Amino acid sequence: MSPDPSSPDARPEAVEPAPTRGQPPAAGRATPAFTPPAGWDRLPSAFGPPPASGRIRSTPEDFEVIEDLGFEPSDDGDYVILRVRKREANTQWVARQIAQVADVPPKHINYAGQKDRYAVTEQSFSILLPGGGDPDWSRLAAEPGIEVLDARRNRRMIRRGGLAGNAFTIVLRELAGPDGSPVDRQAVEARLTALRERGLPNYFGPQRFGHGGGNLPRALAVFEGRLRERDRFKRGMYISAARSWLFNRVLAARVEAGSWDAVLEGDAMMLEGSRSFFKATEVDAEIRRRTAEMDIHPTGPLWGRGAPLVSGEALALETAALAGCEAWQRGLESVGTKQERRALRLPVRDLSWDWPDATALRLAFSLAPGAYATTVLAELVTLEASPADA
Repeated sequence: MSPDPSSPDARPEAVEPAPTRGQPPAAGRATPAFTPPAGWDRLPSAFGPPPASGRIRSTPEDFEVIEDLGFEPSDDGDYVILRVRKREANTQWVARQIAQVADVPPKHINYAGQKDRYAVTEQSFSILLPGGGDPDWSRLAAEPGIEVLDARRNRRMIRRGGLAGNAFTIVLRELAGPDGSPVDRQAVEARLTALRERGLPNYFGPQRFGHGGGNLPRALAVFEGRLRERDRFKRGMYISAARSWLFNRVLAARVEAGSWDAVLEGDAMMLEGSRSFFKATEVDAEIRRRTAEMDIHPTGPLWGRGAPLVSGEALALETAALAGCEAWQRGLESVGTKQERRALRLPVRDLSWDWPDATALRLAFSLAPGAYATTVLAELVTLEASPADA
């Protein structure tokens, strides 16, 4: 990707320092606007334009997610693993309701990750409750959108990112061709077959960056001392957005170069289903075979302190893709993040589909932790606005 020299250092409009406690904002000053870098959401496709347009989340039941923790509770220990089904409910809000019923501080509630709000999702929460006495979890049923499925003791808490993956069932509706003509089922199924056989670029989805990409300029404002964010959760979201944007820039460059699913000299190669990686100092037939079979994947940077974890051809490409991003890189280093890697390629596991009617397509698939179903959908359809976007 040819870097846009203006976009990395694009600044939001002036942000006034946060007033001290009890001090009102200066009279006559409007709330500062936060403008994301130009082109932050323009990401090249590996397969060309989507073969269809359509709508997701026409109802919450059109977007179902089932979390797989990858383990069974031990049925003893100081933690309760509470399995819930939620509908049109934010994960943080559900965690607060659980804390109230359990009569524990919110910090004693943990979960593996945020789940979509405008959806029907199953996920687990861990609650620190030493002593063996359990609350009356049926009280949660009084809250709209929460159903308790199971409650079992466990010896360990659930940690962020500590899951095997997520299974999705998604219904796309009002499908049509890109020009509004009847949907070409053959073209759609050909794209689905390509996704199943090759995977797709593992972009961070737009929800990572907040509404309209607003978390990005807020991250830069935090780095430059123009915004003092006291909410640790929000601050963490801003920092994560900045790392994710730099990763997406590198991945976009490799998509445009045709190397998003190929190994380059000096690449850090990640084992499928693992976060372990090794450097491909020499690219031989065995490395190429394992890459083609999706046993290993090339990776991109999650920026932070320390020397780059790639070299040679891979480092040259990443350096070019991040040219002009020095303020973002320095900011991430200043807040203490460390160099890490993320796979550039996303396998779509167990992908299947059927056509409930002439303009509806139902998809079922599983993704690794940290992957986005909307990234899969973006390779297939141009999405129209839905109630979730209102």
